[in-house]
Amino acid sequence: MADAVTEQIAALRDEDWAIRGEAAGLLGNFKDPRAVVPLISLLRDQDRSVREAAIEALRSIGAPAVETVGTCLTEPDLSVQESASAILAAIADERALAPLIKVLHSDDWIVRMHAAKALGRVRNADAVEPLMPLLQDKVKAVREEAAAALAAIGDASIPHLLKALQHEDWLVRLHAVESLGRSRSKRAVEPLLSVLFNDQDSAVREDAVRALGDIGDPQAIDYLFTAMREPGLRILAVEALGRIGDARAVPVLIDVLSGTSPPKATRTVAGCGDQWNEEAMTQGAAARALGASGDERAIPSLVAALNQTFTRVEAATALAKFGAKVIPVLLPLLNEPRDENLLFHVRETLAAAGWRPGRKLRTGTK
Repeated sequence: MADAVTEQIAALRDEDWAIRGEAAGLLGNFKDPRAVVPLISLLRDQDRSVREAAIEALRSIGAPAVETVGTCLTEPDLSVQESASAILAAIADERALAPLIKVLHSDDWIVRMHAAKALGRVRNADAVEPLMPLLQDKVKAVREEAAAALAAIGDASIPHLLKALQHEDWLVRLHAVESLGRSRSKRAVEPLLSVLFNDQDSAVREDAVRALGDIGDPQAIDYLFTAMREPGLRILAVEALGRIGDARAVPVLIDVLSGTSPPKATRTVAGCGDQWNEEAMTQGAAARALGASGDERAIPSLVAALNQTFTRVEAATALAKFGAKVIPVLLPLLNEPRDENLLFHVRETLAAAGWRPGRKLRTGTK
């Protein structure tokens, strides 16, 4: 193996780009630390495919490459910085912490993006304050990676993110809300409820509902019932209730699915026909939520929802999650006059629940 590594390192200097690229790939397979420095020289190669092969090889070598790759973050050549930050986004550890924090100020948004992602993998509390300004970066991808990194760092980020909920820039508030949702911190529930009912920006309020669903704290249940009364938040609140999975939400979700208490006004969905409106989509979300709940109280309403074309697929998928419990309820539908589309979904649901034609149930039903 030693001779093979030396041979491929020498091949990295070949005039033929294809040979250089192949050598880089083989060195990645060998994972020998001696190849790190020679591979880094290829980050300046004139051929893009060779540079990409070197990047993948250094990723494959992993931890032994971290410190040397980290020094490339200070290179004046931004393309080398981009390559180095992309490598560290995959294999970062705390040895690269300081240079990664430094390049959060890079003029190159790709470097900032990869550095934020890498710091999310490192999960060191020292990165929190340097990451916070990136929540108002001019590039969306950078903002999103910064928010994800802050969520990954966890507890050390929470006070900074809670403070950001009061920021004058709605984008900062938006990404702070997203990050708090990803963190799943119970400390964020009450501040997010305040955002839900007080923030002036609709997008921020919508993301607050999503975040509350991601956190999954039953404390938010009653407040989400209230949010359901607002057209722009109704479907999001139903989805959040499904993710929280509290039994108190089941009767409310059944009412939504059954159309018991529809909102006074709802908007049609452009391009989907008159019957497809936001409430129809909300009913579909309620079916998905009830399927996730596993609560058998939902079965009759889900069976009834098979009769509506706009809830049929969601209802069938939800019923399948109850397994054999739905077989006795669905089998009679096969013997009634029904349209072929409905019968198809009934058969598919029965099959997913474990029923096969001719197989006897324990109850004696075929």
